[in-house]
Amino acid sequence: MSKKAYWSIMLFLGLGLGSCNIDTPVETVSSFETMTIQKTDVDIPFKFSARMKGQNDVTITPQVSGQLMKICVTEGEQVRAGQTLFIIDSSNARNDLQSCQASVQAAQANLLSAQARENSAKLEYESNKNLFEQKIVSNYTLENSLNAYKQAQAAVAQATAAVSQANASVSQARVNLGRCTITAPVTGVIGSINVRTGDQVSPLTQLTIVSGNTTMNAEFSVTESIIEEMVQEGMTSDDVKSLLTNLPEATFIMKNGTEYSHKGHVTSLTGMVNSSTGSLTCKVAFPNPEGLLFSGIQGTVVMSYTQKNAMVVPQSSVVRLQDKSLVYKVKADSTATAVDVTTEDMGNGKDFIITSGLKVGERIVTIGANNVVEGQKVLFPEEKKK
Repeated sequence: MSKKAYWSIMLFLGLGLGSCNIDTPVETVSSFETMTIQKTDVDIPFKFSARMKGQNDVTITPQVSGQLMKICVTEGEQVRAGQTLFIIDSSNARNDLQSCQASVQAAQANLLSAQARENSAKLEYESNKNLFEQKIVSNYTLENSLNAYKQAQAAVAQATAAVSQANASVSQARVNLGRCTITAPVTGVIGSINVRTGDQVSPLTQLTIVSGNTTMNAEFSVTESIIEEMVQEGMTSDDVKSLLTNLPEATFIMKNGTEYSHKGHVTSLTGMVNSSTGSLTCKVAFPNPEGLLFSGIQGTVVMSYTQKNAMVVPQSSVVRLQDKSLVYKVKADSTATAVDVTTEDMGNGKDFIITSGLKVGERIVTIGANNVVEGQKVLFPEEKKK
């Protein structure tokens, strides 16, 4: 091909391409995502490691000594109040009861004899008194009969006291006989049974624990700093009590991460700070109608507290630099400048509360804050569509 023909073809192609009106790509720069600081009311979840305890955990010990004849329950068994748990040999108690009943009969016989002697002494005294008035008997005879009457009255009083004491012994013997059968004081679950049939037991022997599980308490420690956040200066004890009563419902998270189906309520907060831990003990009561909660199990209590007028920002907007927390504030000329802030974790894994360093109405970079450098332009006007 000749040079002339080559250049003719190139010129033709150039003119053809020019007539297609193809735009050359233009590089565009997009703005960073930003937000304007506002104040809002937010619910902050507080999480506490807690241990469950029955609201009526009762240690079962015998009130009489003897040989354990029968264990009527098994470990982990659900029992109702009044159900028989253990039976202790009652032969000694029965013998004591019979002996006391015999003592009552003897005392009552003595009382009847004393009352008869009293009646005789009374009649003798009254007869001598009449004779003395008629000057038939001497004063000496009258005084002797009076003393005999008084002695008879004292004997009746003593015999009456003996009957009362014997009856009290019978009552105590009946109580002791009843104590040979040990029943559940509350509805709940049987814990570990520490004895076996045939063992000798006494009031010092711990047989088991009945965990009253109709309502369970989750116990945990609350630091002073958290209490200070909830309790405002100038509150009275009644105000604090009202605050605790009106706290939102609490949730219990099991060890395996599942959420217990029933909500709980704060029932108590100790009034004294533990000097060694700097914390207070809080109890949250959870209903346990299905018996799914047991004493000793551990989990997490989650409670929410409403903080008013909080400045909430996404965690992606906060840049950690050694011991500092920074956010990039957008200035009027659309450039970014780093600002030191203090933050509080909201506990939801997404947001922080800004406690200092920013003001309402200021704009900050959210997505991509880690890629921003001081003085960088972060806002660009959108290009107009042709």
